[in-house]
Amino acid sequence: MAGKISRQMLSLYAAFSTFLVVLFTLFSYFHAINQKDWLLELFRRKVFYVPFFFHILLLSMIAGLLTFLLISIVQKAQYGRIEEKLRLLAAGNYDSPLIGKKIPHADNDVYIGDIDADISAVRSKLVEMSKELQILNSRPQVFDGETREEILEEERHRLARELHDSVSQQLFGAMMMISALNEQAQKSDTSDMFKKQLAIVGDVINASQSEMRALLLHLRPVSLEGKSLKKGIEQLLKELKTKIKIELTWDVEDVCLSNSIEDHLFRIVQELLSNTLRHAKANELEVYLHQVGENVLLRLVDDGVGFDMNENENKAGSYGLKNIRERVAGMGGSIKIISFKGQGTSVEIKVPVIKEELTDDQSDAG
Repeated sequence: MAGKISRQMLSLYAAFSTFLVVLFTLFSYFHAINQKDWLLELFRRKVFYVPFFFHILLLSMIAGLLTFLLISIVQKAQYGRIEEKLRLLAAGNYDSPLIGKKIPHADNDVYIGDIDADISAVRSKLVEMSKELQILNSRPQVFDGETREEILEEERHRLARELHDSVSQQLFGAMMMISALNEQAQKSDTSDMFKKQLAIVGDVINASQSEMRALLLHLRPVSLEGKSLKKGIEQLLKELKTKIKIELTWDVEDVCLSNSIEDHLFRIVQELLSNTLRHAKANELEVYLHQVGENVLLRLVDDGVGFDMNENENKAGSYGLKNIRERVAGMGGSIKIISFKGQGTSVEIKVPVIKEELTDDQSDAG
């Protein structure tokens, strides 16, 4: 009833009802003591120099106001829970107990009940869509007899070999030559200007080597090559720790997921690490992977230069983030990126763990 009638109307009903009840009570009292002209008596008698009749009106208005405030508080609590449920759905927390918990309401207040039922239906639909996305995403796409993953892996291997055999080796040779020139300059009477220029060139080559290592990391195979996601990420981080001067901290849990989802998460970690090494200029990097309820939570935090979230999407590093968003969307998950200039970046990815069920075709095949 409260959902169909406005709070103002209910307040008016409460005020009018209070006025009638008090008036009827006084009428009964005056009738019992044989008081004639009882209505006129209400105007004659005064309290604080104000006729008693106006006190009755004031009491009725207070009753209506209290009713309005009480209904407002109850509705605010109900709508607050609705808002919280919608926020959880938007964040991908489909398994949150708050979503499944019914919002208390009166039996005749079908409005709140209908909204609550609609939210539950939306949650079920989103879970089903996430499941369909993960199943569809796990099916290989074939082009000219080769899957998309095989084509990408071959191309990445080719690019990695060419970069390692040509550019990477040349940079290494240039760095050795600069080091030798620096040693000779320190021993001879070379001008400070020339020494400074050699140091600048050395810094540029060193930065280029770091960029090349990040690119080679980015071009590694997409698949985990038979390893678990935990082992694949740990091996990646351990190798990275020996090649790049960066302090790494990780806490990776052994989660049970389908092979396609693990490959996607592994590739996302590679993309994020590559972006961090190439653009963030970070000294510290933290990696976390945990299963929380029916979701897998992947989080990477660095103390790098950060970036302005409102800047143009075509800035450096945005292409990798677009790929990550597409991968996360393909798994039915959600991504939250928090970054400020000079304060580092935090990327949090949440992917629902959908248990695979046999389709009709699979059941018939079995």
